[in-house]
Amino acid sequence: MDDPRGQSRTPALSDDTIISVISTEYFLKPVELTVVVPTFNERENVPVLLDKLESALAGIEWEVIYVDDQSPDGTSDVVRYIARSNRRVRSIERIGRRGLSSACIEGIMASAAPYIAVMDADLQHDEKILPELFRKASVERLDVVIASRRLHGGSMGDFAKERVKLSDMGTKLSRIICRCEVTDPMSGFFVVDGVFFRALVPRLTGSGFKILVDLLASSPTIPRIGEVPYRFRNRQLGESKLDVNVEVEYLFLIVDKLIGKWVPTRFVLFMLVGALGVVVHLAVLAPLYLNHRHHFPQAQVIATLVAMTFNFLLNNVVTFRDRKLKGSRLATGLMKFYLACSFGALINVAFANTLMKQGIPWYLAGASGTSISSVWNYAVNTVITWRRSRG
Repeated sequence: MDDPRGQSRTPALSDDTIISVISTEYFLKPVELTVVVPTFNERENVPVLLDKLESALAGIEWEVIYVDDQSPDGTSDVVRYIARSNRRVRSIERIGRRGLSSACIEGIMASAAPYIAVMDADLQHDEKILPELFRKASVERLDVVIASRRLHGGSMGDFAKERVKLSDMGTKLSRIICRCEVTDPMSGFFVVDGVFFRALVPRLTGSGFKILVDLLASSPTIPRIGEVPYRFRNRQLGESKLDVNVEVEYLFLIVDKLIGKWVPTRFVLFMLVGALGVVVHLAVLAPLYLNHRHHFPQAQVIATLVAMTFNFLLNNVVTFRDRKLKGSRLATGLMKFYLACSFGALINVAFANTLMKQGIPWYLAGASGTSISSVWNYAVNTVITWRRSRG
């Protein structure tokens, strides 16, 4: 694969375009650094962070792009209000799309600056080291410069022991897919070369919360990396977004980087859920049939319905977590799931009953009937039950 660093930093321009650019430079200095800040319900932190950036980045031509996922608290409204009188501030409000990594990607791609910083809006990242990150990247011509909590002089702050352990585990898992050694691959605070990043965009998974791991794992060559220590701060305003979905999304990223070239990651998760469903299916089938409470066909029908319900609920929070159904849509989705799987269930029962009559053991017959409908269930439910929302 071509080394993304081999690309020219300046695209070819026509004479008219060059004249236009030179004329514009009499009035505006080119932006040296864009700070991309993904947000969701960070209304209170937006002006506070902006004040801190104004102070920290004095002497640097910079801008900030807040990328908001349609926050219910009106975060984008605050950003737009500030942007009316502050040309350093830009707003991207995404409709129908969620996710920190994808928000960062859209923000970075909206920048024309040679270097882009990524940081959180919750004030836990120390904005005072941004100049050092920027200068290290530009002077040493590095692809990525990471703000590390694990270098000497850095700190995890007042992280709970459980979160430190999760971070340690994530760091170890990242070594499976990353081709480089860094002290803090789980960091969400870094500066990246714009040309380097744009070359890698087609390779990025773009899901979850760990854009840096995605970036490092996607590079076909070993990136030129620098690190700067910093002390992680406590959140003062707003609520933390850390929940079980962060861990699920990270596992999704790991799986995608390992086998995503050959098999869709969502399908792998769907099959893993289906495997657990087989266990549930057999756990229900066994007492119903072996205790002679039901004939095999009736026992198989009951076990199938229970396994289908289990699969729906688990797929809703894991496989299709980015399209998660809630409230009344959960009940409607379950009905759609039943309907979509009905054909597969008929094949399931008929096939398993046929095997049973041919002398195949009950557990093999039951598992075979369930497995044969898995591909059908995935394809149909992706389109019908968890279809991507347009509004």
